[in-house]
Amino acid sequence: MFDKLIDLDKQAFVFLNGLGSDTFDHLWLYITNQAYWTPLFLLIFYALQKKIGWRNFGFYLLVTALLVLVCDQTTNIFKDYFQRLRPCNDEEIKSIIRIVKTSNTFSFFSGHAANSMASTVFSYLLLKKYYKYSYMLFMFPLIFAYSRIYLGLHFPSDILIGYLVGAIFGFTCYNLFLKYISKN
Repeated sequence: MFDKLIDLDKQAFVFLNGLGSDTFDHLWLYITNQAYWTPLFLLIFYALQKKIGWRNFGFYLLVTALLVLVCDQTTNIFKDYFQRLRPCNDEEIKSIIRIVKTSNTFSFFSGHAANSMASTVFSYLLLKKYYKYSYMLFMFPLIFAYSRIYLGLHFPSDILIGYLVGAIFGFTCYNLFLKYISKN
């Protein structure tokens, strides 16, 4: 049963990765770089600060930094334990996929997916009562994580488990934030 899931995961990866084109490689390399998302983060910070005030915003930044740290360390523990090869290093499919970027670290699960989903869930839950279209924030982890498949760095299950872990952490941080920090 587990082997069948791994096989389906690889098939899904080969399909999704195969949708790429040399024309768009530079775009996806740009998308996968977190630094280029800074304008979006600053916009979210501005929107949040206006609604929750400086005190809560300061705590929001602190909690978000801790959230990313916890997600990163959890991801590293899983990667070291499972030691799943990245698609770009998997000899079974390496010759039939598009490899735009390589990495020698392990694949399961995606830290990019976990961090982006955790921070998005946390931010969304704080923003949703103030902004009608705050659900659009979820475009960030969807596009950001797909870039990892496009580039040949993660299998779909790496992304999905990263999303799940990130969502759990983001939701937990939101509840802790409301209970212990927020005065609103």
